[in-house]
Amino acid sequence: MNYGNPSLLPELMTTISDSTELTIGQIIVMLSQEHTEQEVLELTRKYCLQSTSTEIQKKGMEFLYINGFYEDLKLLIIKNLQSPNDSNRKWAEVYQIVMDRRARRYSAGQMRTHLIEMRTSDPELRCLIELLIVDTYFNQLDFGKIANLLDKQHELFDSIQDNFMLSSFNLRLYQKLFIYYWKRNELIMARKYAFRALNQTNSPETKVNLHVNLGLSYTFDTYYQGMYHLKEALKIAKQYNFNKRIYSIENNNIAFLSAHFKRPANIVTDDVSEQAHLEIAKGNNEKAIELLEQVDLSSPFKMYYMGLAKQDKNLLSTSCKMFVERSDYFFSRLPMNAIKNLNR
Repeated sequence: MNYGNPSLLPELMTTISDSTELTIGQIIVMLSQEHTEQEVLELTRKYCLQSTSTEIQKKGMEFLYINGFYEDLKLLIIKNLQSPNDSNRKWAEVYQIVMDRRARRYSAGQMRTHLIEMRTSDPELRCLIELLIVDTYFNQLDFGKIANLLDKQHELFDSIQDNFMLSSFNLRLYQKLFIYYWKRNELIMARKYAFRALNQTNSPETKVNLHVNLGLSYTFDTYYQGMYHLKEALKIAKQYNFNKRIYSIENNNIAFLSAHFKRPANIVTDDVSEQAHLEIAKGNNEKAIELLEQVDLSSPFKMYYMGLAKQDKNLLSTSCKMFVERSDYFFSRLPMNAIKNLNR
């Protein structure tokens, strides 16, 4: 990602070097008075990489992570691992686990074991470790464990004094609560946390993810509201050249919602299963079956499409079971509704 005007950095460094021990939150507030949101992100990013402050070096990793500057985060992790300060090295170890999780280098269970074994008296690092433990359960779709762990977070937050870290951890928590309540069909609560997260983040990547999931949360409500959020996600993705996200929004998310609401006109997708879904929406079930026979039906969505195309209750029941096994009670409503329609 590339934000703002890099020539502003020397002026920034001079200004901040005259102000000792500013927190990241204070730096962001100070920069926001004279610079655009994009410039603030870019300037703070560069400051996190160049600062000699041990606190900025530690908490800069959180800033880089939540704003999607992953290549810069790798560099700052290395710097902290080489720090003479034990606290910095421990923080770097935790963020290395964050990056390992993104790269799927280890299983969720392996990462969780490592995190549980870590000992620290630092309340901010303790809170981060607990949030990452929750992430490992998300990876395993174990929502039963997640409920208790999420309740625990509020107690941990009480001991955090740094406003930037508290805000960042709240953002992480809101995103988790959104997914948790969404998958449990508690949509009022889910959307409440999604909008809180949207209002609290400046990260375009986070905004794209939130808008996509918000759009999909309207699958059983309204086409227009769902499509509004997908179009917002697409707009942001194009603005920042998130090419993979542009592809998935256009070929998967928009195609899915359009087919589901039987609005297939002018919708094109490279995804064979979504092509089949669109054919079902057009009433071309035989064509849909022909397409789905080309793909692996290990996905509950693809199994659902085949059940729809064949009007087969057993396939739809299998799809429903597959969704429930993933603790996805929201999308399990797709085959359940289709079965109800077959029984009419």
